[in-house]
Amino acid sequence: MTATANGSAAAPAPSGPGVAAAPRAAVASPVAEAAEVVLALPDLYGRLQGTRLAGDFFREQVVSDGYGACDYLLSADVEMQASARYTGNYGDFVLRPDLRTARPLPWRNGTALVLADAVDRDGTPVPVAPRQILRTQLDRLTARGLTALVGTELEFLVFTESYREAFAGDYRGLRTASRYNSDYALTGLGELDDLVGRLLRGMAGAGLRIESARGEVHPGQYEIVFRYAEAMDACDGHVFYKTGAKQIAEAAGRAITFMPKFDQGEGNSCHVHLSLRDASDRPVFDRDGGLSALAEHFLAGVLACAPAFTLLCAPSLNAYKRLSPDAFAPTAAAWGTDDRTRAVRVVGAGPSLRFEHRIAGGDANPYLVVAGIVASGLYGIERELPLPPPGGDGEPLPRTLESAARCWRGSAVAREAFGDTVVEHLAAAADAELAAFAATTTDWERHRGFERL
Repeated sequence: MTATANGSAAAPAPSGPGVAAAPRAAVASPVAEAAEVVLALPDLYGRLQGTRLAGDFFREQVVSDGYGACDYLLSADVEMQASARYTGNYGDFVLRPDLRTARPLPWRNGTALVLADAVDRDGTPVPVAPRQILRTQLDRLTARGLTALVGTELEFLVFTESYREAFAGDYRGLRTASRYNSDYALTGLGELDDLVGRLLRGMAGAGLRIESARGEVHPGQYEIVFRYAEAMDACDGHVFYKTGAKQIAEAAGRAITFMPKFDQGEGNSCHVHLSLRDASDRPVFDRDGGLSALAEHFLAGVLACAPAFTLLCAPSLNAYKRLSPDAFAPTAAAWGTDDRTRAVRVVGAGPSLRFEHRIAGGDANPYLVVAGIVASGLYGIERELPLPPPGGDGEPLPRTLESAARCWRGSAVAREAFGDTVVEHLAAAADAELAAFAATTTDWERHRGFERL
């Protein structure tokens, strides 16, 4: 076993179930001439964490040997504090580049970005890495001769202030970049046009396939939709876009946020569209203009597991402020045909028939959301669960992060599909979020009790 240039043992390229084959014979074109390569790992929150590497060094050594990074990256919270359950010694695992994910960064000349998989020094995939969590579920689909196609719809708010100005003002008194509800509007979006144009050009230049862009309901809210792709590719594109959008906004002197509930207005969602195809690339959800038996079982599984799997879609305290009555977000595990008031909307017809999963907010990790949809759908298929009628109340979704973590921990389906290690690791992340908030004195408490109590 050789060592990486930063001192970590290089991981041999692993093979076998659950491991994506990584090409090593040739360097992917976006990095072939790049002066700088950003090697990035999706963390538990779907953020990209990584390091900037000299292009020559990446091509000559990192492509073959990987690059060491501190293993706390997959146990850290938003503030980069390791979870109380972290038992490591802050040693390294190895970031193994997946060259198929390489994209240029048009907004940073001469730079490319490559996503990495986290592997142990013997080449074993780190089981709690989000890409590996999804890959494990996709392998289960593959074993049945099925492939998942996914598209995400991610909303965000745009402000006239920069991130630095927003931080200096403690994120108060910010002015949205449009003044009123601009859902489908073609006017009133002038203050968003420049930034949105930069985003569209940047993502197109990076090779993402844009489908649509439009204003949304909350003042300053926008949505850019990309074409569907195979599940892993779609999630890779999602995290690239989210990180790139923040970088482009910062360069433009604007602040954007994907947080599910910035204020009392409409929240930021992350709707996930999913369909399945068989080994012959034929859609399998449609049957004579309705749902096939497989589609019914899959959807029944998604609904049956939705309460227990809500944590995968809503990982933060803030997310549950969006999942509340009268917030145009689902509160129960129910479905309907072209019904945006339900947790799952059946939309399209024929080859385009698909499920729109509407629980996740803008802060959700797409790898975990899609892994949850696939795992729950497989649960329904394996047990041939009957699909309840459309509409109806459905089982309520958890209303708090604490209850969601409890449901997730107690789910036998989750433990069977994901394993105890993954279940406990993701629950520990929720515990860390809850503990951080419990130790914080809020403005609400000061306003309520400073003078009057």
